[in-house]
Amino acid sequence: MALGFITGGLARLAVPGPDPMPVWLTVAIGLAGSWGGGAIAAAIWGWDATTAVSFVGFIVAILLVVAYRRFIQKRPVTGPDAFKFPERGFGIERFRERRRKLEELTRQQQQMRAQGDSASEQLRKLAELRDAGVLTDEEFETKKQELLARM
Repeated sequence: MALGFITGGLARLAVPGPDPMPVWLTVAIGLAGSWGGGAIAAAIWGWDATTAVSFVGFIVAILLVVAYRRFIQKRPVTGPDAFKFPERGFGIERFRERRRKLEELTRQQQQMRAQGDSASEQLRKLAELRDAGVLTDEEFETKKQELLARM
C-alpha cells in the first residue's frame, strides 16, 4: 500500500496542474500502475529486470493520471488550461466544502480581529478622555463595561 501511495503520488507530481483527488485514488492509481506496468515489463524482459519493472510501472501510473484527467475531469494535460482547478472528478465537492469552511473561518477571524482593534482603540480614547478630565472615573468604568459587553 505504501508503494502504491508513493508511486501514485509521484505520478501525480509528474503531470502538471492541480489534482485534488482523494488518497484512496492516489493509492489505486499507484498500485494499478505498478502491477500493470510490472506485468508488461515482466512479459517483455522477465521478472529479473527489476529496474525495468519499476520504471514501466511508474510510466503506467503516469498514464493512468493522464487518463483520469482527460476522461474523468475532462480537462487538458498541457497548456494553460491544465493549470486551472478541475470542475469535476473524485473529491472535488469535498475539497470545495473544506475550502468554503476555511474561507468562512478566515473571514470570522478577520472580523473578530477588526472588532478587537476597534474596541481597544475605543478603550484608549475613553482613557484619554478620562485622563483629560472630560470623563469621571465612574463614567469611564460605565462606558468601558458597555464596550466590553458588546464584544
